[in-house]
Amino acid sequence: MGTIKTDLSGYRKIEFARSPVGVKFQYFKPHDLPPLDAGRVLSLCELITEAQDTKSPFYFSRKMDDQCVGKIILGMADMESFAQSGQIGARLKVFQEPRTNYILYQHVPRIEKDVVNYVAFSPLDKLSFEPDLLIISATLAQAEILMRAMCYSTGELIRSTTTPVMGCAWIFVHPFKTGRVNYLIPEMVHGMHGRQLFPRNSALISIPYHWISTISENLSEMELHLTSHRSKEAYLEEFGEILRDLNESAKNP
Repeated sequence: MGTIKTDLSGYRKIEFARSPVGVKFQYFKPHDLPPLDAGRVLSLCELITEAQDTKSPFYFSRKMDDQCVGKIILGMADMESFAQSGQIGARLKVFQEPRTNYILYQHVPRIEKDVVNYVAFSPLDKLSFEPDLLIISATLAQAEILMRAMCYSTGELIRSTTTPVMGCAWIFVHPFKTGRVNYLIPEMVHGMHGRQLFPRNSALISIPYHWISTISENLSEMELHLTSHRSKEAYLEEFGEILRDLNESAKNP
């Protein structure tokens, strides 16, 4: 760890209410970061807000306790048999019966057991490591800009994949293992909704290392706030003018 090579300047053009958080999965202990405060027992998703609230980097380890399924998702712990059978989701009334909760688990991505021993977290301006993920809590307007930046030079599809429980898997594991940017609405995930971790009507976006530089470069280059987004009238005027110009130019290509 130390000075990072990845250009993150594009993200600083957007005035996020809460800092983007860099995340890194590690087998060996990160000696230049402090551990999570010993008095803090949090869920995996809460570690994002912990980095935002404390404005300081830290690491979480398999030896620490958590409040939810984070260590299971990270391959640091096994799921209890009663949980694996789907009992919890049915009692929470998220699922009709345990069987549907059980069936859903086959879709939830996890890191293989004993691959990750530590997870480093850092707010954007304190990053001293090359992040595996950049996780951003954004307003819907800011989310549109970020996802447009992904598409701007690539034509990539915008995708959102999640499940009503174990949403942390789709923010931490899915982007890391697939290389795909993913986003979700926190209120659609049971734990995030119940814990009230993120602002209402916001999006949580996870950008894997494959995309961090591309999106940053595109944010630096492209126009963030489009004329057509100012109002319906502005949209119709700009779109109409473009069509008129192209129709005229197409007469003599």
